[in-house]
Amino acid sequence: MNATTPSMRHPLARSLLVLTFTTGVVDAVSYLGLGRVFTANMTGNIVLLGFGVAGSGGLPVIAPLISLGAFLAGAGVGGATAVRLGARQPGLLARALAMEVAAIALAALAAAVLDVRPRSVPGAIVIALLAFAMGVRNATVRRIAVPDLTTTVLTMTLTGLAADSRAAGGSGGGSVRRIAAVVAMFAGALAGALALKTSLVLPLVLAAVLALATWLVYVPLARRSQ
Repeated sequence: MNATTPSMRHPLARSLLVLTFTTGVVDAVSYLGLGRVFTANMTGNIVLLGFGVAGSGGLPVIAPLISLGAFLAGAGVGGATAVRLGARQPGLLARALAMEVAAIALAALAAAVLDVRPRSVPGAIVIALLAFAMGVRNATVRRIAVPDLTTTVLTMTLTGLAADSRAAGGSGGGSVRRIAAVVAMFAGALAGALALKTSLVLPLVLAAVLALATWLVYVPLARRSQ
């Protein structure tokens, strides 16, 4: 379902930027609050897992494995959903956002009623729920395929920003979209880290509310424009 690159004013582009912000919030929770593990950035998880297996820095091994497994399960569910729904983009994103909201809301509930700490069973439950949500979303955004708005990774976005810049002899095209993605994730990480100083629940509620708002705002707009 390769989409033509939408302008920054398009509801889809704006929705993906909000989800990029949410990624920063979610990874702030998992990395800072759940024991040095990512639930959205799987590249970082692989690297941390290698460090953990080597016994370096006291980094965990089990938590990254749980995150990777749950992420793959979520990506599988997201991929199967995309196959069933085909090219119906608003419906596909709506289904993915519904699962994301449910999983993050359950994680927030678990954090509110359980003793969630790093390297504990409740902590592992929250990690699994967040990673599952991010896996579903990654599979969906991959199918939608908007350039530079993957919502979870920025390596190729930053590469494109530098490689296509006028300073490098390029046209500079896409710079606004790429910079917006970087700023959105930075702002989300900052907001998540600040909210985490209050409690583990607050940033999770923020992430769930943002995903819900994206669902409620984007889907009606997208269906009206079809």
